[in-house]
Amino acid sequence: MTLKQLQYAVTVAETGNMTEAAKKLFIAQPSLTSSIHELEKEYGITIFSRSNKGIEVTPEGDEFLGFARQILDQTNLMNERYINKSVTKQRFCVSSQHYSFAVEAFVELLKEQGGEKYEFHMRETQTYDIIDDVSHLRSEIGVLYINAFNETVIRKTLKDNNLSFEPLFTAKPHVFLGKDNPLAQKKKIRIADLKPYPRLSYEQGNHNSFYYSEEILSTLECDKDLVVCDRATLFNMLIGLNGYTICSGIISEELNGPHIVARPLDVDDHMEIGYVLPTSIRPSHLTLRYIELLKRFT
Repeated sequence: MTLKQLQYAVTVAETGNMTEAAKKLFIAQPSLTSSIHELEKEYGITIFSRSNKGIEVTPEGDEFLGFARQILDQTNLMNERYINKSVTKQRFCVSSQHYSFAVEAFVELLKEQGGEKYEFHMRETQTYDIIDDVSHLRSEIGVLYINAFNETVIRKTLKDNNLSFEPLFTAKPHVFLGKDNPLAQKKKIRIADLKPYPRLSYEQGNHNSFYYSEEILSTLECDKDLVVCDRATLFNMLIGLNGYTICSGIISEELNGPHIVARPLDVDDHMEIGYVLPTSIRPSHLTLRYIELLKRFT
């Protein structure tokens, strides 16, 4: 295995086409094909499946490419440090539930570490996709919560995907509301107080199980349910429809504006919010710094 072969494989995956990849790499297509075959033979895997429809990455190829990208990124960082040669953009990716503190930490990391050339990804996404992203090394780190209700399922899923969970902090449930919602005048909200209002939650796609819900107490009966995919839509509906959602209580006025407030929910429950990492890979310096920033903003 050579670094060049890894770059070849990553480029083929990015283009999805041998001809396009060969043009991008400035090599002959037969040479590229031969190099990929040699790599597959060396590791005893099939990285790409080939058919009349084109090239697709196999599940084992997806895992292999995750490791390949990590190696190439580390090589680029080493080259920049020791020979002052910028080979490619600095890359970093986070997958997270919809937490403002995770975005604040990401923004601060970019300001500190981005440099002149970078490609940073902040994916606020579905719970299962966070686990899948980190497992397949599409993201270096994931941010999610565990509580008494979902812990068994989430921890088993993490273990099955060779991931570890490290807690950041424990939060009591809070209700997010528009500041003009009548409930915003209360110092503490009861479950019964919420009954007349629409409940907002995030779509979880094919894994739309209560155990993967981003909102705590998702099994409570509710007459009015609104399901959304992004934070901006959720906040607009909190304000425009006097809706509510149940979350950690941590909110950034700088990022989310002054129109959303958090009020404690009078229930005996909690959320343990933390980050997930691959157990088999040492975190990069960007990942370690991001963890430090997560702790600062929580």
